[in-house]
Amino acid sequence: MDHPELRFGAGLTDVPGKWPVSSSETVHSTGRVISVRRDTIEPSGGEAFVRDIVVHPGAVGVVALDDKNRMLLVRQYRHPVGYRLLEPPAGLLDVQGEQYQLGGERELWEETGTKAANWRILVDAFTSPGMTTEAIRIFLARDLSPADEAYTRLHEEADMETVWAPLVEVVGAVLAGHLQNPILVMGALAAWTALNGPGFDSLRPADSPWPAKDL
Repeated sequence: MDHPELRFGAGLTDVPGKWPVSSSETVHSTGRVISVRRDTIEPSGGEAFVRDIVVHPGAVGVVALDDKNRMLLVRQYRHPVGYRLLEPPAGLLDVQGEQYQLGGERELWEETGTKAANWRILVDAFTSPGMTTEAIRIFLARDLSPADEAYTRLHEEADMETVWAPLVEVVGAVLAGHLQNPILVMGALAAWTALNGPGFDSLRPADSPWPAKDL
């Protein structure tokens, strides 16, 4: 069954409208991934207020499906939550000037030794827009094959294991509360919706712009 409301989004869209900032300073920097910026915001017709913002380089995630619609996952230790989570291949956009798709290709290779010939965009998301600039683009990758060379993993990644699971089972585990990685949750539900709605060919091309992120 076709779902035109899924295909065209029913005209729903976020709208830009950045409020003026009268002052901004970096109050903490790790020198690694994040820093904390303190902005004083001047809303029109209202009182000024201060917000601390976690500045983040952004990330990419990859929902990689084989020809049987099995999803390629990795199990990785995540110290802040004390769990070994099942996740799609994903990582930071920490290479200067790297485009989203190239970041996705790199993460898929580094974490699973896999490459893909067919790329589409599943989801663009601000992970926690009330407190961080972190934004993530989640791709759908298909037509998978082994990469030409292996990547040496370090730290948490050295302990990763690869898991193949049918997409329908991943979605079921998400809805049952068994899988909690946000990239997996967003990506699996979006892939399932596309598969059972307008189809994967309706998804945006991999090089589509992200106007909200580029403001």
